[in-house]
Parts: sequence; C-alpha cells; structure tokens
Amino acid sequence: MAKKIMFQGTASSVGKSIISAAFCRIFNDEGLKVAPFKSQNMALNSYVTIDGKEMGRAQVVQAEASRIAPMVEMNPILLKPTSDVGSQVIINGKVYKNLNAKNYFDMKVKLKDIVLRAYNSLDSSFDVIVIEGAGSPAEINLRGNDIVNMGLAEMVDSPVILIGDIDCGGVFASLYGTVMLLSEDERARIKGFLINKFRGDIEILKPGIKMIEQKINKPCLGVIPYMDLQIDDEDSVTNRFIKKNNGEIVIGVINLPYMSNFTDFTALEAEQDVSVRYVYNEKELLDADLVIIPGSKNTIKDMQYVFNSNLDKAIYKKRKEGIPIIGICGGYQILGQEISDPNLVESACTSINGLSLLNIKTEMLKEKQTKQVTGKIITKSQVFQSLDNNIVSGYEIHMGKTELLENTSPIIRLDDGRYDGAVSQDGKVIGTYLHGIFDNDEFRNSILNVIRKKKGLQDDSTAFSYKELKEKEYNRLAQIVKENCDVRAIKKIMELE
Repeated sequence: MAKKIMFQGTASSVGKSIISAAFCRIFNDEGLKVAPFKSQNMALNSYVTIDGKEMGRAQVVQAEASRIAPMVEMNPILLKPTSDVGSQVIINGKVYKNLNAKNYFDMKVKLKDIVLRAYNSLDSSFDVIVIEGAGSPAEINLRGNDIVNMGLAEMVDSPVILIGDIDCGGVFASLYGTVMLLSEDERARIKGFLINKFRGDIEILKPGIKMIEQKINKPCLGVIPYMDLQIDDEDSVTNRFIKKNNGEIVIGVINLPYMSNFTDFTALEAEQDVSVRYVYNEKELLDADLVIIPGSKNTIKDMQYVFNSNLDKAIYKKRKEGIPIIGICGGYQILGQEISDPNLVESACTSINGLSLLNIKTEMLKEKQTKQVTGKIITKSQVFQSLDNNIVSGYEIHMGKTELLENTSPIIRLDDGRYDGAVSQDGKVIGTYLHGIFDNDEFRNSILNVIRKKKGLQDDSTAFSYKELKEKEYNRLAQIVKENCDVRAIKKIMELE
C-alpha cells in the first residue's frame, strides 16, 4: 500500500494544487514513485490522456511534477460548468451527462465506488499518493456524501495538512474557523497547517503563528512565500486575468465567460517580449498585435456575449487593420458563419451566427471528440509562410463538427489522415481545434516572429523549450517549498520515516 498525504484548504485558490505539485516533485526527487490524486475536480481547464480520456489540468501538472504520464485515475470525476447551476459531468474520462447542482449532489453516494476504484488502482502501483482536496472541508452544507475533502480522507484513511492563504487576508481566522467547524474525528485527521503566499517579515508573523497553534492545537509545518511561477494554474479565480506584463508584443485574448483551457496561453506568457492581456472591451484590444479567441465550454452563450459586449465590433476593427486573428476550439467555431446545436448539447439555443471571419459552419454533436494528435502545418499562407511544414501536437476536446465551405483550406494535415482547422484567403485568420498548440516551440516562435518583423523588433531565431522551462519551474517550486517547510515532519506524519 502507498503512503499518502492529503492537502486541504481553508478556501478555493489557497494553493492546494501547487503545494501538492511541489510535494510530488519533492518525493520523486527522493526516488519514490509518486502519483497525484483528486477525486473530483471542477474546472474548465482539461487535458486528454494518451488513451483519449479527459481529466483536470491540475493533476496533469502534478503528474508532470511526479515525472509520470497523466492517467485519468488521478482525477476520476471532472465537472465542467456549463451555467451558474449546471455542469457537464465527466466520469473516468468520458462524458456522463449534464446535471444541475442538485441532481449531481443526489448522485454523489453512487460515485464513492468510482472514486475508490480509481484510488485503489494507484494505491497498488505507487509508493506515495499526494491527494488534493477541493474548496474547503468546512463547507458544512456539502458534508453529506462528501467525496473530495474529509469524506475522501476517511475513505482512504489519509492524514491531512490544512493550507491557509495569507495573501488574501484573514488567514488566522480562516484556519481557526475551518478547524472549529469540523467534527472531533475530522479535526484529529489534521496533523498540521501551512501558511501560503506570505510576503513580508516572518518575525512579525511568528506571534500570530504561536497563538493559532495554541488555539487549534495543531503545529505550523511551514510558511511558504508568495511564488511567481510559470506553471499552469487550475482555478478560473486566478491572477493571470489581472496580471500585466510589459512585453512589446501585445496579445489580446478575448475573456469569454465560459473560457476553457486558458492554460493554452501559458507558453505565450513565458515569452519575454510578450504581454498576454485578457480583454473584456474594445479599449483593451486597441493596441493588440494578435487577437486570440480561446476555447469555450458553451460556445453559443459565449458567442452571444461577444455580440452583446460589442467585442465583435472590436474584433472586426482589428481585422480591418490587418491584425492576425487565431481561434482555438470554441474560438475556431466562433470565427465561422454559424454555430448550430440542434440537440441542445451545450445550451437552450439551437443556432447562432458566428463572426463570419472564416467560411465554415459548426454543428454540435452528442459525442465528444477527445484525442491527442500530431500533424503538419499546410497553411500556404503568405502571412504565416514560416509555419509551413512545422510539426505540431496537441489535443482535441470538442462536441462540434466543423465543415469547411467554399474557398476555405485546412491548416493542419493530421497523422491519422484527417485535416484540422481553417485559414482565410488572405491568411490572416486561422482556426484550429488543437489545444496546446502554442506549447509547440517552433509554431509559437514562427507566429511571434511575424509580429516581431512587422513591429521592427529583432527576430528570435531560436525558440526556447517550453518543456525545459516547465522542468526548471517544477524544480524551483520544490526547492522553495523544501526551504520553507518541515518536510521531515510531514514524512513522519506519512510514516515515511
């Protein structure tokens, strides 16, 4: 049986995912075979495994930190919100159905066996399992049939480390309130706490740590400093939407309400001369050198948002200025003539006009396409001529089937014989279904060099390796956490020592 540790938080976005990733790398560095686990993930950022199954990106990051391939057993249940009260439920990597919050809550008791089977498959194959909770264990209205926080800790008999976020304020109150709202048995599972995202003089913090240790009778196992890392984050509640870079190349990503896979742009954000801006209005798009329309979990609703917010006018203006426009997955569909949903797969609307910047039309189907793919760029575009023959890989996650209409050419010939994407006749508008396409170093560099040349900037003839950058960041994350956390105490809690 594997040794295990579970990281729970006083709230969402306190850093559970990133701290879990740190310990995946720390334990793996010690020669242990490590797997991450999160029973239920709610996120619009997802990934497709080699066998075509869909899972949350957070566990993909943790798997990479563990130096292993992601497996759907690491995240057996994924909820992808389609509205304020409903989600697409994905079980063991495949779509189950769309459910509202109440119906999903009612079926949670049936999901326990699914969660346990997934966990047990890892338990028999790994030395250590690093488990991540969701939200807060003190959400007492959700305690019945809980499968992700204390309920899961009980199911697999795991000790728990509680994480509090000092950056948002009230960390002592949140630690105290969380512990006090738990039952005695649940409190006993918490073996200590971490304070995350600290900035300032730790000597000033120490009296508060001593007082809270006495009040909750739990030791502080570390104070982790605020870290600015180039690692994919999970939550839509993320500072990437407000963070401003100073790069000379401005990329405007349309901030759709149901944006999916904003992790597609992490590699672009790592470029030194690039500023990725998530835009809400025409003003924020004025100086953009490239416009990207991202993926969407509800393409029709997001298309309505683009029209209602007048972002369509801003996009048309950039088109007239000759600025390149790229659509990914749902963004690719939005660039077309029409999006239809006759089976009401994603929304209650059966059809909507697109931006008509590509001569394509899309119909939503009942079956989701989930597949890792590789192919060759065949744009024949005068604008992006340097892209031709580039080999790219990525993954497809979409319900829609897109048809190319008159005078429209695909941009990628896939290795499985299919074609992907479309390009406008003047070569300035491109669409593709491939998530992760900007992770391809040569593709990303070719796109940026076209813009660099237009702006009179120096070409970057050698693309940096995004894969190598991620490895350095995982190592840096692990080192920072090791230096600011009592790893030995945590290993004793896990009975690793």
